[in-house]
Amino acid sequence: MSMLRFYAVKESLNRVPLKVKETERRSSLFGSNVFNETAMRQYLTKDALKSVQNAINKGSKIDRMTADHISTAMKEWAISKGATHYTHWFQPLTGATAEKHDAFFEPSGDGMAIEKFDGGQLVQQEPDASSFPHGGIRNTFEARGYTAWDPTSPAFIYGTTLCIPTVFVAYTGAALDYKTPLLRALQAVDNAAVAVCKYFDKNVRKVNASLGWEQEYFLIDKALSASRPDIQATGRTLLGHAPAKGQQLDDHYFGTIPNRAMAYMRDLETECMLLGIPVKTRHNEVAPNQFELAPIYEEANLAVDHNSLLMDIMQKIAERHNFKVLLHEKPFAGVNGSGKHNNWSLSTDTGVNLLSPGRTPMSNLQFLTFFINTIKAVRENEELLRAAIASASNDHRLGANEAPPAIISVFIGEQLTKVLEELETVSKGKLSPKEKTDLKLNVVGKIPEILLDNTDRNRTSPFAFTGNKFEFRAVGSKANCANPMTVLNTIVAQQLIAFKEEVDVLIDEKSMKKDDAVFNILREYIKQSKDILFEGNGYDKAWEKEAKKRGLSNNKTTPEALKVKISDKAIALFEELGVMNKIESQARYEIEMEEYSLHIQIESRVLGDIARNHVVPVAVRYQNILIKNVKGLKEIYGNDFKKYAKEQLSLIEDISGHIEAINKNVTKMIEARKKANVIDSAEDKANNYCNKVKPHFETIRYHCDKLELLVDDELWPLTKYRELLFTR
Repeated sequence: MSMLRFYAVKESLNRVPLKVKETERRSSLFGSNVFNETAMRQYLTKDALKSVQNAINKGSKIDRMTADHISTAMKEWAISKGATHYTHWFQPLTGATAEKHDAFFEPSGDGMAIEKFDGGQLVQQEPDASSFPHGGIRNTFEARGYTAWDPTSPAFIYGTTLCIPTVFVAYTGAALDYKTPLLRALQAVDNAAVAVCKYFDKNVRKVNASLGWEQEYFLIDKALSASRPDIQATGRTLLGHAPAKGQQLDDHYFGTIPNRAMAYMRDLETECMLLGIPVKTRHNEVAPNQFELAPIYEEANLAVDHNSLLMDIMQKIAERHNFKVLLHEKPFAGVNGSGKHNNWSLSTDTGVNLLSPGRTPMSNLQFLTFFINTIKAVRENEELLRAAIASASNDHRLGANEAPPAIISVFIGEQLTKVLEELETVSKGKLSPKEKTDLKLNVVGKIPEILLDNTDRNRTSPFAFTGNKFEFRAVGSKANCANPMTVLNTIVAQQLIAFKEEVDVLIDEKSMKKDDAVFNILREYIKQSKDILFEGNGYDKAWEKEAKKRGLSNNKTTPEALKVKISDKAIALFEELGVMNKIESQARYEIEMEEYSLHIQIESRVLGDIARNHVVPVAVRYQNILIKNVKGLKEIYGNDFKKYAKEQLSLIEDISGHIEAINKNVTKMIEARKKANVIDSAEDKANNYCNKVKPHFETIRYHCDKLELLVDDELWPLTKYRELLFTR
């Protein structure tokens, strides 16, 4: 093998696995570096604590005097933990987190210094941050950007820095981040769900959306990944032939966790515990060197913050263990990619999960109300939900053998399908006493028992009901969960508002009893939403035809999928609920289209460089060795040499063919890229990159991968799949 590969593999194999100790109690570590309620009770006055609690639970504002007290207490707590700096920690539209650190230090004017952090520095700052994507929301000469404290997500210490979760907005108040629309969407679904809950329990005052994400990732040896320019620049392998042994034996899935990976996980989990991220589950995933961790469910805004923080921590901890974490949705061809299943539900302040069946007909009627309304929301907005998980990297994963297809459908299982079918037969108008009794006792009342045996799961479903929650399986592993969560909570909020309006009309104008009105509206919703329900194999080609008949979209690429974001319907939806105005919606569309083009542009440049400057020269060098060998055989055997050089001549010819194909297609790809680069429209440019540039990738890869099988292993410059996936 090449010297670079040799030393990379040698370095990785010589590592001594770290010993893993799991003796310290997690409960003693949990939240130690978080300014949570326990810490606040120690450092805040009762009035200040109540003010923060009201801000969290009721959305009330914190006055400046109280903010000064909170900031002083927060500073003292942070310094006691070894913090020297503070930062407003936010999530710009890059998908990553952002921070600018300032020291608590401030000269006092007498040659001395003090630690200072006041209410103004806590509540709001002006980082400018003008280079972040904004989609035209602000001009270069109007580049003010503000960060504002989000008290619903507690401050935390990472390293020696106090991190304060914040929103990021322009001078006009327009959202420049993921958090702001999410908070608005969560408020919208809270208000809408509380109003519907009043039909069943007058004591409900607040409804929280909960989220439990499942983070999949690959762990690759750092030295080996450094020998791959494609991994370094794009997060995935643009070339590489599948190894003889991949995941076909399923021997990695749920297998014994390798020592190095276990040491990494232990370190990562300790950091998570300190930061209050309630990680609970870890295991090997399907592909070699692929793993997963998952937390206990949390309030959605906090869960999104924790996942964004986790992805940053994962990379930092990986450095300590000489690993490279790959969060790309499809870093290796031929093996499973990585997703981030978003498990979503709604819970009341009275302790009820609205998507969990109860033990009485009334509680089950409440369950069915939120269950059916969620299905209806997905049916009416399936295209928008697809757009929420669209990205250049997730395009590689959707529809592959380990991920749901690009067609959004809902799986609810055979048992609940039968329940909906029975509910659909509810007569129009008021129910007779017998109908009401039959429904409540024979259908609604038996839901808990039905669900006890409803353990079936459909891995091909993008949106599946799994007992007491909906699992949005199509979210990509490196995505910010705020995007799909903003859309999901918004569409459910809109649907619940519409539901309440229709029920109230039947109650007020038709003099129906509440249960009759609810049953009648749910019956209509079941009929209107049947097209989105699908229990079969999402990979089957027949499903594509069937979905088309049902009127469901099948937007396989990001440029196709994103168009719905600027449709009149989508813009009106977000404006109506105060989640995003038209400018904010259009800006996100522009940003995501441009981001798509840039990702494909970078991959194209890297692929062209590797193909021409790494693969082709090595192929030529090996070809010269073969030519020299053939010449030697000719000297020995004369005109009979072809009899002895048959294989060498065939190899020389094959190599020439692959080299020619690589150079020809790289040239075509570059020409297509040049044409795309001069297009001004973000939409047209993205479509050009998708349809004109990207198609060359597979052809170039095919010929490069064929050369990998032909060229001497000692010469091949790129670390191979068998080394990347099986070196532990």
